[in-house]
Parts: sequence; C-alpha cells; structure tokens
Amino acid sequence: MNRVGIVALQGNFEKHAEAIRACAHEGVEIQFVRTPQHLDGVDRLIIPGGESTTVGILMQRFGLGEAIQKVVREGMPVWGTCMGMIMLATDIEGNDQYRLRLLDITVRRNAFGAQVHSFEAPVKVDVLTEPVMGVFIRAPIVSRVGDKVKSIATFDGKCVAVQEGKMVGTSFHPELTDDTSFHRWFLNL
Repeated sequence: MNRVGIVALQGNFEKHAEAIRACAHEGVEIQFVRTPQHLDGVDRLIIPGGESTTVGILMQRFGLGEAIQKVVREGMPVWGTCMGMIMLATDIEGNDQYRLRLLDITVRRNAFGAQVHSFEAPVKVDVLTEPVMGVFIRAPIVSRVGDKVKSIATFDGKCVAVQEGKMVGTSFHPELTDDTSFHRWFLNL
C-alpha cells in the first residue's frame, strides 16, 4: 500500500489528506482523484463528505463513478465518510439520485437534522480499541444493512458505521478531529 486516493470533486478532501499524512508510514502518497485516470496506481480510496447530489452529477459527467465501481468490485478498499457513505449505498430513502450502489445498505440523509443541528460526540467503533470523536454534520444514518454488511458503530441507537468486506462507511467525520485511529485502521484494511 503506497498510494491513497481521495475523491476531490468537492467537500473536505484536504482534511482526509492531513489525517493520512499524520498517521501514515513513510512512502505513503496522497492522490487527489478527479478523473478516472487519477485512480491509476491507487491502492485504496476515500470518498469524503460534501454534497451528494453535486458529487453524483460530477462523477457521472467525468466517468469517475463507473471507474470507482470497477476498482472497488476488483477489491480496492474504499471508505466513504458522510456523503461518501451515501454515494456508496445501494439505496437512499426517498431519493433516486445517482450513487455507486456498491455497499449493500439503505441510508437516510440528514437523519440528525440540518446544518445547525451538527454536533460532536464520542462513538464506540467495534474495530477500534478506544472510542473516536464523531463529528456529525447533516449526517446520514444506515436504516438497513444487507446480509453481508456488519454494523460497526451505533450512536443513540442508530447505525452510524458499517463494513462489508473492504468497503466501509461512516456517518461521521473522524478527519475533522486530531484522532487518526480510524485512518490508521483503514490503512491496514
């Protein structure tokens, strides 16, 4: 694992890059991904938070969505945070916007409320030894998990992180904190 791709069409992609740099071993490179060609040589991919309708339109326009589907189906690890999890989902409650349909989940957008209802809270994640601070900004929840999907974190009785093989989705933003434990875990997935 030498190169981490971060979708950089819109959203807080730079914060993920900072977190990877803060916890990565020597030799790990960051590749901002805006076109299918930017996936060349990438070993794993992060789809950051942002606005899912806008990113979906851009992924379609640039052919990036189809390219991501191909590399993930071939086994590339992928992690979607907030909007990234929405983009990975097979279904979105009450919405048929463009999505990658890779992670067998149904999500509910803005499940904790509008932007003004954003909050931070500790989240116990099954794959980590210590809780992480979850930053929830217009965060989705997972309302359905497929047979091969495992819920790896809940908050207030709601599923906020899932894993299906090498695909991971989180409702919250670990990259907006100083805690890099989730990024370290993903680098070793």
